[in-house]
Amino acid sequence: MKQLLYTNPANVTALIARLALAITIFPHGAQKLLGWFGGNGFAGTMSFLTGAAGLPWIVGLLVILIEFFAPLLLVLGLATRLAALGILGNFIGIVLSAHLHSGFFMNWQAEAGKEEGLEYFILLFGLTLISLIAGGGKASVDALVNHNRP
Repeated sequence: MKQLLYTNPANVTALIARLALAITIFPHGAQKLLGWFGGNGFAGTMSFLTGAAGLPWIVGLLVILIEFFAPLLLVLGLATRLAALGILGNFIGIVLSAHLHSGFFMNWQAEAGKEEGLEYFILLFGLTLISLIAGGGKASVDALVNHNRP
C-alpha cells in the first residue's frame, strides 16, 4: 500500500498533471451525477448509459462515480494512482466503445451524429499516465501520508 502512495513531494510536474486532469474531468462527472453544467444528472445519465449506450447498470454507475470522485481525489493528491487508474480505465472504455473509428480530430463542425476524434483522449491519457507514474507529487496528501523527503 505504501508503494501505491509513494511520491516525490517536490515534484511540481505531478502536481500540474493531476490538477489539469482533475479540472478537465470534474465537469463531466458533475454533469453526470449532479446535473451541473447542463448535464442530465444521475437518473438521466443512468437512463442513457443503460438504455441508448447499452451498458450494464454497474458499468454505468462506475462511469458516473469515477468521473465525479476521481477528480476530487486528484485535487487532494489522495490515492492519486488509484484515481488515475480509474480515469484511464473509464476513458479506454469510452474510446473503444464510441470514438476509436472517428479519426484524429475533434470534428466540432462535422455533420451531426459524428463522434469526437482521438486528440482529446491522447492528451487525457498522457496526463493520466504522468499521474500513474509520478503519483501525487507536490502538495499532495499522498506525500504527507508517506512522510516523503525530496
